[in-house]
Amino acid sequence: MKKTKEISKHSSSYIKAYEDVELLKNDDLRPVRMELETLKPEIYFRKKGVTETIVCFGSARISETAVAKEKLADAQKKLAKKPKDITLQNKVKAAQGLLSLSKYYDEARLFTKLVVENAGERFSVVTGGGPGIMEAANRGAYENGGRSIGLNITLPHEQEPNPYITQNLAFLFHYFAIRKLHFVLRARAFVVFPGGFGTFDELFEILTLIQTSKKKKIPVVLVGKEFWTSVFNVDALAKYGVISMEDKHLCPIVDTAKEAWHIVAKFYDL
Repeated sequence: MKKTKEISKHSSSYIKAYEDVELLKNDDLRPVRMELETLKPEIYFRKKGVTETIVCFGSARISETAVAKEKLADAQKKLAKKPKDITLQNKVKAAQGLLSLSKYYDEARLFTKLVVENAGERFSVVTGGGPGIMEAANRGAYENGGRSIGLNITLPHEQEPNPYITQNLAFLFHYFAIRKLHFVLRARAFVVFPGGFGTFDELFEILTLIQTSKKKKIPVVLVGKEFWTSVFNVDALAKYGVISMEDKHLCPIVDTAKEAWHIVAKFYDL
């Protein structure tokens, strides 16, 4: 009894360090947490034989066309009841824009289907693991027998992994930096569909790494000509001299999954 009392008065300090969850949450242990986030996926990838990947980026908000139409109809119905409501007006505009992009859900799904059909088990498909374009890309690989990986991250709003990820290859990250590390390490190509700030962040990170030779040159393909030419004026960047003329060619823009796959396949002589 006396021994138990002696231990209990040291209940916090007496826990083995690697079993002390509260200790791991301490600010001083941030480097350890980051190392754990680096090592855990690494261990799983080695077990599963993941060595080369094709990474697909794109908006979590882009749905299949049928779903996008339902969302637009619902937004329009609400606006009809309150036609002067600015918030509802903006929701209708957003729903209209997302409906115009819904075709890229199908293109992302087709692209990863082409990856599996033409490259077999060589490439694993990697996405951010969430809904929208990420789901579509995972789905195309998963439905056709390919290895499908999701690198999810904790966000203010709950985000669960989509259902098209290979068993035990869905990972949850806290640190964006470590998540990006795993996007890049094994990547043999990046295919980027329309998206917002998150997609741009990922795209420019990759372009910077290639531009500065931190990552060897590999295909970076933007899918969706109308979208990308309206939001990303690479010619203007070159015109103002903030990138070189050669940098203009780091990310060709195409309109279809087949065109994107052709660029990747040509690069690897498949």
